[in-house]
Amino acid sequence: MDYSDEFLTRVLRRTKTVAVVGVSMNSVRPSYYVARYLGLKGYRVIPVNPGHAGKMLFGETVRASLSEIEAPVDMVDIFRRSEAVPPIVDEALEAFPNLKTIWMQIGVVNEAAAAKAAASGVDVVMDRCPKIEYQRLFGELRMGGFATGVISSKL
Repeated sequence: MDYSDEFLTRVLRRTKTVAVVGVSMNSVRPSYYVARYLGLKGYRVIPVNPGHAGKMLFGETVRASLSEIEAPVDMVDIFRRSEAVPPIVDEALEAFPNLKTIWMQIGVVNEAAAAKAAASGVDVVMDRCPKIEYQRLFGELRMGGFATGVISSKL
């Protein structure tokens, strides 16, 4: 699972709306702060968690499932165990005919689901975090003293 910086940058730049599956209402959980961060960066974040359906989070109503989302979605970000991924990908492919990306969080890998999405023309990222990649690729980690491997003239 080696993704070029160009590929990840393209994915993050073209994405406008992200459905976050498995988002938590607990502000110390990674799914919460990743979703919040993406919202702060200008993405529309649509939270998906059946245990919190109907509640408000980040200015959006939490949906029980992807099929409840009526807006177009560019990326589905999955915070679920690897074995839970296939039905999520199936639902995403059915619900969003113009879906561009399936993103599986750090530790989440499902080759069969990835192959199905790719066969449908959807880009797949596994075992990565869009928050970390955004920070790395767009200069925010450099400000914290991290060597990102990305050269920039920004100060």
